[in-house]
Amino acid sequence: MTQRLYIQPLTFVSGPQAVEGDALRLGGSMVWASHFAVIVRDGDRVTQRLIATPRTMPATLERLGGDLAAEGATQWADLGKVHTPLQCGQRTIRLDQPQVMGVLNVTPDSFSDGGQFMDDPAAMQAQAAAMHEAGAAIIDIGGESTRPGAAAVWEGDELKRVVPAIEYCTRMGAAVSIDTRRPAVMQAALDAGAHILNDVSALRHDPRSMGFAASSGRPVILMHAPGPSNEAAQDLHANGDYANVVFDVFDWLRERRDAALAAGVARTNIVLDPGVGFGKTLADNLALMNALPLFHALGQPLLLGASRKRMIGALSNEAGAHQRLGGSLALALRGMDAGYHLLRVHDVFETVQARNVWRGMRDAALTDFAGLPG
Repeated sequence: MTQRLYIQPLTFVSGPQAVEGDALRLGGSMVWASHFAVIVRDGDRVTQRLIATPRTMPATLERLGGDLAAEGATQWADLGKVHTPLQCGQRTIRLDQPQVMGVLNVTPDSFSDGGQFMDDPAAMQAQAAAMHEAGAAIIDIGGESTRPGAAAVWEGDELKRVVPAIEYCTRMGAAVSIDTRRPAVMQAALDAGAHILNDVSALRHDPRSMGFAASSGRPVILMHAPGPSNEAAQDLHANGDYANVVFDVFDWLRERRDAALAAGVARTNIVLDPGVGFGKTLADNLALMNALPLFHALGQPLLLGASRKRMIGALSNEAGAHQRLGGSLALALRGMDAGYHLLRVHDVFETVQARNVWRGMRDAALTDFAGLPG
């Protein structure tokens, strides 16, 4: 089928009562949408764009007929799918509100912390404890920088960096994800107590990774990055040439989701990340941020990792990485408004506080109409 279909949420409401029930809850989140664009793409060209609400969606899809109608029905069901919580040892990560994932880099060349947590165990432990106490649902530990131009890391060095950090975090009761592309590091991380595999190459870097992820039975995060990812081609930021960045990323993530399913990864264990900042221009990143709700149509929990990204500096007089808190919070709030389930951030305390205030407003919005005559 050369034609492809996308269902994009357009307008959002405080709750279903605001539009007499004609709204859809996105991905089991606290976000409700009332109007949707049904978009048909033939090659690189959009050929149809129809507007529908939940009540008119069945008839709208029926008008398309054939494979497009069937694909539309699948995406429509996936948009409203309520996701199973992530099980991380004794911890259960519910996905009915935004959860904060704290970043802990134990590398010498991270763009955000400059290696301060790699050679100082006390600093690493203090940072991990602070994030955990501030309300991070998950701590994401990485031993290899994936910023543009970063040098490849020897597997042995990566292991020496991440294993002590994982062991410390799990001892204090944190849920832990391991940010790595290598199955040997994945195995050592799980042995040390990690619960989630976070692969920025979407299990493409090593041909053994997909099989390992399936056999592990653990949740896995698949992130979009345009560059070829194998041991001979390291640059995840290369080849960022898109006909339409939003639809191209959607199609790419759908292919990786389906590849994981075919390899035996349980559907409830797949989390998708559109890869903001990886092989994308400022215009590409802004387009993705404005289209975040579309990715619920893939039927998986969604992660947004936009904290301290280069796009913030580009929009704020080249502010350095440690001067990007305001921009990071703005992007995190955009993710919350889009119904994203996981927010990967450096500034945990501030993001959790923003999330809590956001949730208070969402809770109040759902009861605003309780006293009105029906």
